[in-house]
Amino acid sequence: MSWQERDIVNFVSPIKADHGSLAASLDVAVASATTALLAARKEDGHWCFELEADATIPAEYVLLHHFLGEEPDLGLEAKIGRYLRRIQGEHGGWPLFHGGAFDISATVKAYYALKMIGDDPDAPHMVRAREAALAHGGAGEANVFTRIQLALFGQIPWRTIPSMPVEMILLPRWFPIHLSKMSYWARTVLAPLLVLMALKPQAKNPRGIGVPELFLPKGAKKPPKKKSHVKPGWAAFFGGLDVILKGADKAWPKKGRQRAIAEVVRFTTERLNGEDGLGAIYPAIANSVMMFRALGYAPDHPDYAVARRALAKLVVEKDDEAYCQPCVSPIWDTALAAHAMLETGDARAEAAAGEALRWLKPHQILDLEGDWAQERPGLRPGGWAFQYGNAHYPDTDDTAVVALAMDRLKPKLADGPSFEEPIRRALEWIEGMQSKNGGWGAFDADNTYHYLNNIPFADHGALLDPPTVDVTARCIGFLAQLGEPKDSPRMQAALRYLESEQLPDGSWFGRWGVNYIYGTWSALCALNAAGIEPSAPSMRKGAQWLVSIQNPDGGWGEDAASYKLDYAGHEPFSSVASQTAWALLGLMAAGEVDHPAVARGIEYLLKTQEEDGLWGQEYYTGGGFPRVFYLRYHGYPKYFPLWAMARYRNLKASNARQVAWGL
Repeated sequence: MSWQERDIVNFVSPIKADHGSLAASLDVAVASATTALLAARKEDGHWCFELEADATIPAEYVLLHHFLGEEPDLGLEAKIGRYLRRIQGEHGGWPLFHGGAFDISATVKAYYALKMIGDDPDAPHMVRAREAALAHGGAGEANVFTRIQLALFGQIPWRTIPSMPVEMILLPRWFPIHLSKMSYWARTVLAPLLVLMALKPQAKNPRGIGVPELFLPKGAKKPPKKKSHVKPGWAAFFGGLDVILKGADKAWPKKGRQRAIAEVVRFTTERLNGEDGLGAIYPAIANSVMMFRALGYAPDHPDYAVARRALAKLVVEKDDEAYCQPCVSPIWDTALAAHAMLETGDARAEAAAGEALRWLKPHQILDLEGDWAQERPGLRPGGWAFQYGNAHYPDTDDTAVVALAMDRLKPKLADGPSFEEPIRRALEWIEGMQSKNGGWGAFDADNTYHYLNNIPFADHGALLDPPTVDVTARCIGFLAQLGEPKDSPRMQAALRYLESEQLPDGSWFGRWGVNYIYGTWSALCALNAAGIEPSAPSMRKGAQWLVSIQNPDGGWGEDAASYKLDYAGHEPFSSVASQTAWALLGLMAAGEVDHPAVARGIEYLLKTQEEDGLWGQEYYTGGGFPRVFYLRYHGYPKYFPLWAMARYRNLKASNARQVAWGL
């Protein structure tokens, strides 16, 4: 008997059942998945799975080496090249997610990186990519951030980039366009970028590689413009402002510009965040490295060196391929995996959850008021970030999920009281971060300056961090689990927000996960935790919508392309493990554990479980920025299906049909 088989036997429920029954199959499946998830822990007991984005991040990582003029790591470049070639789409270009449509910006960056690595432009894969890019209007149709990359390499003039003068860092906070009014990710990405746009440095580019072949000839017909999120009136206003700013660019007083650059450097170095990097996200870290180089910092300068190391830590290098992650997700993965462990009810799994939560405890941010404090001065910090270190930017979503697990585990541990203070501080912080409309944003409160998404620089439409259903749902679940009354003003405001966001078909939009399945699961869990009866219209409609979109194979699936400006309802898509688990957890939260759709969903997970006890999934079910940036959480098909199967087994084995937890 192998060690895996011995562990599976140890995890099987002592309740005997016929091996052909669903109960017996569940016992074995839960045991196998639990064993595999336990084996995936780091040595100190936490979990951190790979976090994969699209071609743009690894392509930018290649280009960054050549911008800096560093001696390239030929072995690493070759591995990144193999990765980029493998994920090239059948349409010839590169998509934003597995199996997705052509994206001009991802294609331009991936093509440029491959050419920089040494791929022959006449190689078949390069010809296909170039032809696809030109058919979509060429590199001139790429988004602002891609065009900035091209300007840094001298491929286009800087005047083609929307203006963002560095002097904006000196504006008072009441000014309509201000960094504090933007989201945390926009703030950290944009700050060092302001210096680059002011200094307009040119890449070292020692190989002298350019991509003029990706641009349409002058006068060539361009494809029709895609539908935009930008409102015509705002577009005209900000377009006129951009013309004025470009005309005034050379007229800015030198002393004022120097003072502004110094203020950006101060802002950046204050948030440099050690080897976790500025904002702990790739684009912000890369921009800080390029800013330091443009300012003349030597490679051994402490700020430059630590930022450069932060980038290197994001690289995932395997035997044949390599790519660069946009960030890492240890807090999120650890908290969610702990919930799955707790759901199994097994003593060994609970011990692992306890170890994981003890690992999480010192990561709580208790002594630094981050950028969120500008909107909530006087509120004591008490949140967790998403990454190992990101003290200026904790988020309410991670904080709620961590504290929910701590509260859930506390009665089972001899040292359970040691979690009381972290939970209390998390509760205080989350209560204070509630926005005026009753909901919660991820990193800031009341970040609702929607006009900013119309500035030319914000062609991605993701400059803000307003309240969302999924984050609000987690916060409601946390408050409810800790005893917040359903009729309290705070809870009433939150529930009104949540129910106001329900769509006519019964679903909810999912901002941070794909998409309506994620949002609907989140909302149903919150309503259940708050004490809303399964017979309530919002619960019934949400559950009915989930049942109505179940696939014939018993699973659920939703394409990342569902983030549409003109969304008209669910479009069938291949079943995937993580979305199936979300749908099941949502239905069970709505009191539907005995519905035939739930049994079919469980059977889908049982038949798709792989030999290692887990589930494979190439499709992206994580949301970065709708329509712009998506994430493949490698942990999602590992802990969510286990969570769903274990919860189903628990509810079927008990007399209760209501989920007892806030998540």
